[in-house]
Amino acid sequence: MKEKIQQIRQQIEEGLASVSLRKSLFELKMKFLGKTGEITALLKGMRDLPPEERPEMGKVINSAREWAEEAFAAREEELKKAELEDKYASEKIDVTMPAAFSAYGTEHPISMVRRELVDIFAGMGFEIFEGPEIEKDYYNFQALNIPADHPARDMQDTFFITEEFLLRSQTSSGQIRVMEKKAPPIKVLSPGRVYRSDSDATHSPMFHQMEGLVVDKNITLCDLKGLLDEFARKMFSSETKTRLRPSYFPFTEPSVEVDVSCCDCHGKGCRLCKGTGWIEILGAGIVNRRVLENCGVDPDVYSGLAFGMGIERIAMIKYGINDIRLLFENDVRFLKQFKD
Repeated sequence: MKEKIQQIRQQIEEGLASVSLRKSLFELKMKFLGKTGEITALLKGMRDLPPEERPEMGKVINSAREWAEEAFAAREEELKKAELEDKYASEKIDVTMPAAFSAYGTEHPISMVRRELVDIFAGMGFEIFEGPEIEKDYYNFQALNIPADHPARDMQDTFFITEEFLLRSQTSSGQIRVMEKKAPPIKVLSPGRVYRSDSDATHSPMFHQMEGLVVDKNITLCDLKGLLDEFARKMFSSETKTRLRPSYFPFTEPSVEVDVSCCDCHGKGCRLCKGTGWIEILGAGIVNRRVLENCGVDPDVYSGLAFGMGIERIAMIKYGINDIRLLFENDVRFLKQFKD
């Protein structure tokens, strides 16, 4: 029995010398002092000894157990101290070294253009209204003089959730909500995301739109032209000119397409403007009488002007971007070009 205890002591000493992790130390301790450990087995085996030998052997085994417990405790303290020193060493900071480089992002071009547009029109007295992106068919189409059987719906084929609700295809729905709740005069700008089932180099199924509405007495196309002239000069350059071309929209009458003189060639003709000297940027017109009537506004007393533009299109023209998909690919090589 004494020889067995001596062997156990030697094994413990060798194990303590080689162990370097507290987890391994715990496993070694359980091997000798656990419920099924070797020293514990010796204590259980005393019942097989003659009664006269049990007191002496009990002292020897208990002494070995106490020694082992102290040895394991001492080694655990040593490992704790070593781990703490390693942790301090790894977290040590040399305050004399230069700080680690931290890359800074930049504002997205769509956000930059949206902010600039809001600043321009807010400076002309427009209030900002952002309507819901999940909209009722009534506000998105019917109140804008586009009934269920109107062919203009084909141009704005969109994403219906139910027969009544859809992802809005235009922010004009926000203008209807404003006219229902507020009496003229009205001067409101409605920016936000819109959705249409288009996807190519110049169209995206989700894009950003900004529409403006002015309702007051004696509003004419002259007011619209002057408003857009001021917008174009502030957005592109002081030399930018605008022109209006007849067009058709169900919610305006008369309706126009608005072009600006090419910001690259200044009207001489280039690749950007396809040799015409002009670039189409938005649609506009005088608010249709039926739209005013739908919102409870007397068209014999008040008239209005409305315009709408795609923020991505303005960004593409302003920064010379030839593919709308670049704006949504999150490629840092593209985005870092817009850093101030």
